[in-house]
Amino acid sequence: MQSSLIGKIEKAKRYAQETDRITFSDFSVKFRGEHDTYITGLKDGQWHCTCTFFSTWKICSHTMAMEQVLDKMLPDEARSNPYIMAKL
Repeated sequence: MQSSLIGKIEKAKRYAQETDRITFSDFSVKFRGEHDTYITGLKDGQWHCTCTFFSTWKICSHTMAMEQVLDKMLPDEARSNPYIMAKL
């Protein structure tokens, strides 16, 4: 294997451990809930979800779960109320 590729593999391993280097801006996922599968995601720092709860409250269990999973990799504007997140 070429030494330059070995260096890139080592760097990738280090980067994967340093999640504070990563900030998500836009993404969309299929989230399999208890009753259905929803499209949940982030666009321009704002959450969206196709579940009915989100349409009223602009927050739901799916977006809150994604916040926990992504943690420090989210921009500040995509973080929920700290009180809500502390309860999780």
